[in-house]
Amino acid sequence: MATTYREALRAAHREALQRDPRVFILGEDVGRYGGSYAVTKGLLEEFGEARVRDTPLSELGFVGAGIGAAIGGMRPIVEIMTVNFSLLALDAIVNTAAALRHMSGGQFGVPVVIRMATGAGRQLAAQHSHSLENWYAHVPGLTVLAPATLEDARGMLWPALQDPDPVVIFEHAQLYNLEGELAEPAPAVDLRRAAVRRAGADLTIVTYGGSLPRALAAADTLAAEGIGAEVIDLRVLRPLDMATVLASLRRTHRLLVVDEGWKSGSLAGEVMARAAEEGFYDLDAPPARVCSEEVPMPYAKHMEEAALPLPPKIVAAARALRHPQ
Repeated sequence: MATTYREALRAAHREALQRDPRVFILGEDVGRYGGSYAVTKGLLEEFGEARVRDTPLSELGFVGAGIGAAIGGMRPIVEIMTVNFSLLALDAIVNTAAALRHMSGGQFGVPVVIRMATGAGRQLAAQHSHSLENWYAHVPGLTVLAPATLEDARGMLWPALQDPDPVVIFEHAQLYNLEGELAEPAPAVDLRRAAVRRAGADLTIVTYGGSLPRALAAADTLAAEGIGAEVIDLRVLRPLDMATVLASLRRTHRLLVVDEGWKSGSLAGEVMARAAEEGFYDLDAPPARVCSEEVPMPYAKHMEEAALPLPPKIVAAARALRHPQ
């Protein structure tokens, strides 16, 4: 059926609320307003205020409430408007939710799902546009997901709710209007595996989230030049599925990582380091990466575009890997 990324997410929430009475949604404007990106629109009217709860403007407060509810046996879905605002709740997420199983000697888990928008491209400037997924992917005790397709938007939420420990889901804001066909019933999604989105023999491009469409567009351009790029969607940022990346590297012998985060301390750097550690002898060229420029995200459209890892930059980096100077 024809749908959008936003509608696929909404269908996933509706299914979860129908299947499990312990599931409820909380966050700023998730009820009457329908969510900052309209993901939860209509769910308040369908399920009522006990299941779809508007909260005060306090990320630390309502994320902490979700964590407490999860410890108490509920299955909360917490929506944070943007990853930048999630920093106000880092203590609750990192020091409590991620650590509680370890600190309790395995006696307690925190089965909470925390969703948030991420990424730039909408001229929302430096406090609403950053990609901080790698901060969360750094933390043991969390599972970190980045759905980039309709299938993953539809299929990741329910298995995430079955996890006995916290799951953080990053939804790139540029994807909400993505349109396409989605099978019904929705296919099952493996929350431990990356996915090969395009086959190729000359170069491996590894990416995730909002950079996937850019990488696929770059692969189209490269194909017209006779370069076959294999595109891998990590989709699970913690734990990283390096087996899929290394299997591709054994076929293509060149690696390019595309990451909207900043280059310094990036997830791209982690993928490159593991590829060098575990697949060094499969590399015919040094691994490369394309990341956002090392600046707070600009507001002006032309400057924002200059800061992002858009297809022309990806194509140029791929050409350099194939034809080093």
